[in-house]
Amino acid sequence: MHSLFNRKVEGKIMLVRRAEIKDIEKINELLLQVAMVHHYGRPDLFKANCRKYKNDELVEIVKDDNRPIFVAEDDGAVMGYAFCVITDRKDDNVLTDMKNLYIDDLCVDENMRDKHVGTVIYDYVKKYAKEIGCYNLTLNVWSCNESAQKFYEKQGLKPQKTTMEMIL
Repeated sequence: MHSLFNRKVEGKIMLVRRAEIKDIEKINELLLQVAMVHHYGRPDLFKANCRKYKNDELVEIVKDDNRPIFVAEDDGAVMGYAFCVITDRKDDNVLTDMKNLYIDDLCVDENMRDKHVGTVIYDYVKKYAKEIGCYNLTLNVWSCNESAQKFYEKQGLKPQKTTMEMIL
């Protein structure tokens, strides 16, 4: 399995690799950006100016091979990430045995959007999932985040199931 992935985008070489402890500061900045997208879309559910993970949790995730974080960088600057979770379901009463890579979070720095960074990260994650023998790649996207929905549809993802709600 390779740990690096280079792709030329708009005349620059973009590198995708496993996140390291040194990346946590930038990952935290990106986590705040994601939090605010969700807060603006659903302020009834998401708090403003918060992060999904604390620093000690991020350190543990960076070390966990079943929860890899991949970052895209150019000249040492992290431009985006994908938090992934690998599951290997076996002997379920109803569902078939299946190894899955779930993208828990994918973010591109708001200053780097529309430069194909997200596509490069997604392509890397998809290739990685195939290499480790996953049957499928899944993710959730909030319906209030139309740009993310369009991005994932452009990558070839299709709805697997729908979560519905009624606010009481």
